[in-house]
Amino acid sequence: MDNCLFCKIIRREIPAEIVFENEEILAFRDINPQAPEHILLIPKEHINSPAEINEANSRIAGSLVSAAAEIAKDKLPDGYRLVFNCGEIAGQTVFHLHLHLLGGRSLNWPPG
Repeated sequence: MDNCLFCKIIRREIPAEIVFENEEILAFRDINPQAPEHILLIPKEHINSPAEINEANSRIAGSLVSAAAEIAKDKLPDGYRLVFNCGEIAGQTVFHLHLHLLGGRSLNWPPG
């Protein structure tokens, strides 16, 4: 999508601190981190939110989780949290599917 912030990052129109990339996923550091390690993982294919995951594109959700696990092996060996926000009321601010990988400190529940 032309005006999507994350699509612009994928196209390298907006800079980001990229920590992982393969043919279908891009991962970069969040500019407003909520933990010492806060990485966003996005599919290169534009999907608005987790609500749009369906049978035809569901493989991408698994790819996001698998990439997060690969990143965490080095950066967060003691544990981490994975979060998908779905809709504005849940805190989704960019409407391009993304997975938050958080860690580097004790993460209490429920989140504060």
